[in-house]
Amino acid sequence: MDLISQISPEQPVLIAGPTASGKSALALEIATRQGGVILNADAIQVFANWRVLTARPSPEDEAQAQHLLYGHIAGDAEYSVGHWLREVAPLLAGQRPIIVGGTGLYFTALTQGLANIPATPPEVRALADQRLLEEGREALLAELDAETRAAIDTLNPMRVQRAWEVLHSTGKGIRAWQAETPPPLLPLAEAFPVLFDVDKDWLNTRIAQRFDLMLDQGALDEAEANLPDWDPSHLSAKAIGAPELIAHLQGQMSLDQAREAATIATRQFAKRQRTWFRSKMKDWHAYRP
Repeated sequence: MDLISQISPEQPVLIAGPTASGKSALALEIATRQGGVILNADAIQVFANWRVLTARPSPEDEAQAQHLLYGHIAGDAEYSVGHWLREVAPLLAGQRPIIVGGTGLYFTALTQGLANIPATPPEVRALADQRLLEEGREALLAELDAETRAAIDTLNPMRVQRAWEVLHSTGKGIRAWQAETPPPLLPLAEAFPVLFDVDKDWLNTRIAQRFDLMLDQGALDEAEANLPDWDPSHLSAKAIGAPELIAHLQGQMSLDQAREAATIATRQFAKRQRTWFRSKMKDWHAYRP
């Protein structure tokens, strides 16, 4: 049966899946067939300074349906799941939301609630940045409480650093904070949740093809525009392919080497996404395009 025919036109839709799997195309098809506004749930697509490299919807796609929370944050700004929840909350009461992206934590916070953890002081963030750079993820991971280590994606440096910052600045682990989580904004039972469950080889082929397409569409020009203000500590600098293209522009590697390195990094990221989704989203509707 056609997936979209199973969805009520009044029902909020959640679409999650690994990078390059085709999530945005499905969201647009649902919006054009049934109506609704497409809301971004990707932590990097919120930034204004990377459009091509983060595969944000094209102007042509945006002309077909309303898209919100894309490219509206300055590249040097902080942005977190808490920021995203505060922005998405008023939009849930408007036109039927179709929420799409690859940041699993956003969907978990939306459907299960988010702990009200105090903001990290700048000096703690600076110390965490320095230690991660000099000592690596394992050093921070070793200092976390056992409950937090068992709950987070320990292979994701950003998640490990965030957990370390919380423990260091509040004296309480993330898991302890999560025990005090308020009710969710959108319980899973009130939405139609779709999880892209795609074949690894199929996805790897698409990843390689998409990076070549990004280069054709101007990703290198985009990197050149970012070069003068490049700061690897910015969250927007985590855009996959950005460090590699910047390294090429700085003369540290050839374009072919940058392409290969970015493709490998994307495959590794997609693998972590698939593992996380399959662990956390067992109750979602599995979808294979």
